[in-house]
Amino acid sequence: MVKSGKKKGEFCFVYKPTGKVQKVALAGSFNQWKPQTMTKQKNGEYTLTIPLAAGYYEYKFLVDGNWMEDKDNGAYTFNPYGTLNSVLKVD
Repeated sequence: MVKSGKKKGEFCFVYKPTGKVQKVALAGSFNQWKPQTMTKQKNGEYTLTIPLAAGYYEYKFLVDGNWMEDKDNGAYTFNPYGTLNSVLKVD
């Protein structure tokens, strides 16, 4: 899930695990696909807030070494590896 951050131009990425996980990271076209570790919250969700300029972004979560698309985001595109990337459009 992606929601607006506290400041203008910030976006909070949220991963809600369905089971026990050890580590969650976020990677996408906005960070050259270099995974950034997400922070586990008291409610069990993992979050990362980043600033984004207007544009079109592809991203995935890296959960315990496995690439996962954002199940709470219905916008997807195929990537060169034959799997799906989640898509975020920032106006």
